[in-house]
Amino acid sequence: MKIALPSSVSRRLTAAAVLSLTAAMAFAQEVQTVRIAHAGPTSGGIAHIGKDTENGVRLAIDELNTQAVVIGGKKIKFELVAEDDAGDPRQATAVAQKLCDAKVAGVVGHLQSGTTIPASTIYNRCGLPHITASATNPDLTKPGYPTTFRLIANDNALGAALAYFAHDALKIKTVAVIDDRTAYGQGLAVVFKNTAQQKGMQIVAEEFTTDKATDFTAILTAIKSKKPDAIFYGGLDAQAGPMLRQMEQLGMANVKYFGGDALCTEKLSELSSMAGTLKNVTCATGGASVQKMQGGNAWKKKYDARFPGQFQIYSPYAYDATFVLVEAMKHANSVDPKVYTPFIGKTQYKGVTANIAFTAKGELTTPAVTLYTFKNNVRAALN
Repeated sequence: MKIALPSSVSRRLTAAAVLSLTAAMAFAQEVQTVRIAHAGPTSGGIAHIGKDTENGVRLAIDELNTQAVVIGGKKIKFELVAEDDAGDPRQATAVAQKLCDAKVAGVVGHLQSGTTIPASTIYNRCGLPHITASATNPDLTKPGYPTTFRLIANDNALGAALAYFAHDALKIKTVAVIDDRTAYGQGLAVVFKNTAQQKGMQIVAEEFTTDKATDFTAILTAIKSKKPDAIFYGGLDAQAGPMLRQMEQLGMANVKYFGGDALCTEKLSELSSMAGTLKNVTCATGGASVQKMQGGNAWKKKYDARFPGQFQIYSPYAYDATFVLVEAMKHANSVDPKVYTPFIGKTQYKGVTANIAFTAKGELTTPAVTLYTFKNNVRAALN
């Protein structure tokens, strides 16, 4: 049965419907897209590491978009802008300029010191904040750019920790040093060498290679004649893997092997073809192992479910870096980099990796270092 409503009631219902529709349309218009970029090598020899950090940012953005974040009175939809710098300093500066021109809200990157340092100048010039989850050369923060932040221990901590462990725990007396001539590799090697000499260890050889090399026979043969207790390598896993394999082939099975975070990856076992020398590796990373991070185990389950078999090393730091950028936006009540960047330095954020706070230079106030070795071809924490 159809019931006729009085015209006054009908008009009120129609007006209410119009108001409701108008409100809904206004709400829809209040959604603002905020783009956060990841910059790193997702092609080339260390693409697996670059992809891992990109995955960390992607996971964070996915989670943020479930939280109905409101900033400046607008509901925010976060979007990832992924850029490949191929691990090349010139390409990194081109990427940095592209992100400045695109007016993204913030950047997580770059991966290596050799790309992050030149890119940081571009970001500072255009006022775009960036947080590196992995670049460790101390020179990165020396200029004091207000747009540059590091979410991991630097080489001063990593190189020194390795030298102390070599001397105090393994009683190493003689060391050969190799570096790949990159800002990262050279910087780490210098810190290790200086600390080792202060501890009384003798540097019996110094050699260098490149971050594209695969044959180290000549270098290792020259070093073998000096009979060192250990080799320190400042460089990436893409070179460390073949180097370990060639050490085994040259009869250097008892020589200890030290390196920094960029060779301290899950993939090193595969890259070395599971050489017997893998068990001689001691490597250092900034921060705690995932198992000892305050939110590590639960986070790793989420990561593995989304990106099975892709975890390497830096993704939890990239994940936290993304949240740190957004926390600063919330506190500033703005997504404008010029407004919210000063709030990054005031961060007090409980992340997966640690409780995060920065010094005036953009370094962590309390960086941690974890040493690893390889047991049965699997990376295992020593502390």
